[in-house]
Amino acid sequence: MHVEGWAGHPVARMWRRATGRAPSSTSRAPHDRRPLHIRRLALLGFVLLGAFVGTGAMRQVLPENGGTLAEVALLVLFGVLFGWISAGFWTGVVGAWALWHSRAPHRAQGASPSTAPGDAPRTAVVMPICNEHVPIVFAGLRATLESLAATGPLDGYDFFILSDTNRPDLLAAEQAAWSDLVRALAVEGIVAAAQPHVHYRWRARRTRRKAGNVADFARRWGRAYQFMVVLDADSLMTGDCLRELVRRMQADPRAGILQTAPHACGHETPHARILQFGARAYGPLFTAGMSFWQLGESHYWGHNAIVRMQPFIAHCALPPLPGTGSLSGEVLSHDFVEAALMRRAGWHVRVLHDLPGSYEQVPPNLLAELQRDRRWCHGNLQNSRLVFEPGLHAVHRSVFVTGVLAYASAPLWLGFLLLSTFLFTQHAHDVPIYFIEPYQLFPIWPDEHVRLVLTLFGLTGILLLAPKALSLLVWIATRRSACFGGTARMLASAFVEFVHSLLLAPVRMLFHTQFFVAALTGWKLDWKSPPRNDARTSWGEALRRHGVHTVLALAWLAAIRASGAPFPWWLTPIIGGLLAAVPLSVLGSRTSLGRAWERAGLLLIPEEIDPPPVLVAAQRHATALADRQVGFEAALLDPIVHARVSAAAVDRATPRGAKGAARARLLAKAREFGLGVLATEEKLRLLADRTALAEMRQALEATRDTGRVPDTASSTADPMPGRRLRQPGAPRTRPGPDVAAGRAAH
Repeated sequence: MHVEGWAGHPVARMWRRATGRAPSSTSRAPHDRRPLHIRRLALLGFVLLGAFVGTGAMRQVLPENGGTLAEVALLVLFGVLFGWISAGFWTGVVGAWALWHSRAPHRAQGASPSTAPGDAPRTAVVMPICNEHVPIVFAGLRATLESLAATGPLDGYDFFILSDTNRPDLLAAEQAAWSDLVRALAVEGIVAAAQPHVHYRWRARRTRRKAGNVADFARRWGRAYQFMVVLDADSLMTGDCLRELVRRMQADPRAGILQTAPHACGHETPHARILQFGARAYGPLFTAGMSFWQLGESHYWGHNAIVRMQPFIAHCALPPLPGTGSLSGEVLSHDFVEAALMRRAGWHVRVLHDLPGSYEQVPPNLLAELQRDRRWCHGNLQNSRLVFEPGLHAVHRSVFVTGVLAYASAPLWLGFLLLSTFLFTQHAHDVPIYFIEPYQLFPIWPDEHVRLVLTLFGLTGILLLAPKALSLLVWIATRRSACFGGTARMLASAFVEFVHSLLLAPVRMLFHTQFFVAALTGWKLDWKSPPRNDARTSWGEALRRHGVHTVLALAWLAAIRASGAPFPWWLTPIIGGLLAAVPLSVLGSRTSLGRAWERAGLLLIPEEIDPPPVLVAAQRHATALADRQVGFEAALLDPIVHARVSAAAVDRATPRGAKGAARARLLAKAREFGLGVLATEEKLRLLADRTALAEMRQALEATRDTGRVPDTASSTADPMPGRRLRQPGAPRTRPGPDVAAGRAAH
């Protein structure tokens, strides 16, 4: 993949040109410069009009009509925030129109006839993982592969698990799970022993995270494939969906990326159930709305999508952002940038909001959600440096800007609330002046603008809630509310989701403000990401994370009381949400409470009313895998586990020279002092080297049985013989990893 440096800010580009240090011209398509579409101009006009009208009404409400510096700052904040929620409102409105116009907005479309085996394009289905929950990863992959096999032959499809795991126990578990998966698929007759169609690769040099993992695959083996389907560790796709993605990519020769709209499902905690319900009930409307505005310049979310390999390799390499600050270095939100680069090269990026069969999981609890938001916040702020990159489409520039506003709105909202509270307490005791002239005959009665205040408050509520109400109406009008347990239960679930969102909004606001400041300043936050299957939040952890919010709410109340002003009623959900943050976080992570809600018929989603076979299979496989978890020591001490783990390791030649001496010292160290003295990297090196792993097992067995140190020069037999194949799609041209056999590679 050819890497081009970023051009940078226009001022910096002018300086480099003036000093003769300008880089070579950026590769982009000079043609296909689609003008700003009329529908996009309409959206911009509606947003600006809404911000202007709302700000004007707010100006009349203020005591000094915007005559003070504090009121001017308040009006600026209000205008930006009002325009932001206005954009969401109009996106929801056009989404509702698009769904209603189709008259079957959530119908399950049948897959098109599969391509003949001889004409099937070679498609790589890649799943980058790093320290993930092994049962979820391999159960989902197996269910996806079985669903694909049920729809036709696997000719042209290869699955790749691309591991960046750096924990020895997890790495051993991944290797054993891969061996089990290949054997199970062979027993079921889905794959042949000589061509398993599913491969495993582990990177010893784990650079640039997920983007680097995918780029490394594309660089090494991407040219053997026409398309690449990218999955996350918790992704699931039906065979019909996979084949339809390939068919639509073939049907549109200008498509570079086709993104599905994955449905959220899979967790049982109250927090996850609320997120799943909101995503399923309201998500299709907003996705259809975004597709309406963005057209061929849509989002790419980095997973559950299909990518055309040739332009991806040619144009989507991501160099690090220059500089040394917190917003420099490797690109974190790589998916948005890859979409922008793909479009710059003349290829379309589209969201297929009408394609079913794509699934993902949501965070199981509030802290897991916020940890994800922390990464997204940093990545979106980092992408703001690319807004002026030459050749990008205006829509993708706006995606970078809105990505920043998604998190910048949190400190703006906090500032608006603090300023409004200050102005309220400042003017709460003002005595109205009825006579302003010395000889004035009639008093001037003060106008409190009560009606205008209520109108403005109601309009804000409409902008926030109308899209959700429209989505519910579409479900009811198309007679699909039974997917949520019926109309009554759907409306009750929507009320629960509304209250939950209302109470957590100020909590998210404070956390996003913290993340925003940390990303800009480089402030390091000590926050470990919980695993995907870890749902339970302890009271101690909740107090550590949310205790400061409770203190802030109490201080806010104390400041209002000290001013002598009455409590402003519009702050009730804000203060209430902050005071309830700790119990909401804890109770939202309790699986037992989520199951009780499910038994009561609340927060049901279509995948629970009528579970798709692929989800049922994934759950069954995950349960079976959970009982077969292994670790590093078992890979050396248990002969069965050793055979399973060794099958996924690289069959390397015995190293010589310095490398050979280093491996000999490692083996001697483990024999003499035991496995517990090995460092993490040493354990990882052992697991990645099939020969060294076999020699270590032989040495440990001999030491345990005879009490003497054996000669480690000999090697053991191949636990899975007959799997040394050439790299898929091309003859091997240099020594390298044997991907087709699934061996781990560096």
